[in-house]
Amino acid sequence: MSRIGAGAGFLAVDSGGSGLRVTVGVAGREPSAQRESREPIRTGARGIDPVHLLEQLLPLVRALSAETGVTEPVTAVVGAAGFATLGDALRAELPDALVRELGVRSVALAADAVTAYVGALGPHPGAVVAGGTGLIAVGTDLTGWRRADGWGHLLGDCGGGAWIGRAGLEAALRAHDGRDGGSAALRACAEERFGPLSGLPGLLYPRSDRPAVLASFAPQVAACAARDAVAAGILCAAARHIAESAAAVCPASGEPRVALTGGLFRMGDPLLVPLAEELAERLPHAPRVPAQGDPLHGAVRIATDLATGRLTLPSEEKMLYVVTR
Repeated sequence: MSRIGAGAGFLAVDSGGSGLRVTVGVAGREPSAQRESREPIRTGARGIDPVHLLEQLLPLVRALSAETGVTEPVTAVVGAAGFATLGDALRAELPDALVRELGVRSVALAADAVTAYVGALGPHPGAVVAGGTGLIAVGTDLTGWRRADGWGHLLGDCGGGAWIGRAGLEAALRAHDGRDGGSAALRACAEERFGPLSGLPGLLYPRSDRPAVLASFAPQVAACAARDAVAAGILCAAARHIAESAAAVCPASGEPRVALTGGLFRMGDPLLVPLAEELAERLPHAPRVPAQGDPLHGAVRIATDLATGRLTLPSEEKMLYVVTR
């Protein structure tokens, strides 16, 4: 296979709660292949672990290089969940490591919300809500970034998958106890999924992937919403939280647009109908548009623009951090 020159190549990475997605390509062409790891990157006292990220990333890049011929990418873009609040070690160590291991000359580290934004809207003013296990809203007027929520399942991520799942399990436990606000339908779903509810704390609290376990119950909440007022109320509350975050970051002028991206919004009408109503009420000046792509598409777009000198997005240390060697 012919070797593609370093000056043309890029590496794009999406690191989220469920693992890594990686692609390599050449500016001006659609990437032809991608690889993924289903192991989430560890976080610890230093935040996101750059050593663990590199251990997961390098085998995927080498496999892609052999497959595509992009053997020496000049530019690398890594979008990482938690980067805004847990990215100090990544900023300190990952750029040099990528230069050393892969020979790249430009590195951009981004909050996954930024890559989600660029994937959804491109370089246009507006707001993007990225919803999956967690939830964060990002907006820009193209001079700076604004974010709302994204504080994790213990302090926020209001309206996200873990939030919905936790609220559903609370309603199930209320029904188990005979307290007000309980849902017999959600109790039955929770027992089917997790077994006797008296054992739920022991199953849940020790888990390092607790947010993902909570989020795994969100589809059951949506499935019950048509026949259960408590489940429907949880999703209406989630819609209100999501719209509040979008309104907090959306520019007040400049013809902004709003887009939704992430697996959360595949839950369908039980969430999307009340969300459309909330967004229309709070952001009448910002039409909702379909997302053009996902966070990996956003990382590819940033990498392409960086490699060709056309990057116009605002740089901020905790949102979009660019290093050129």
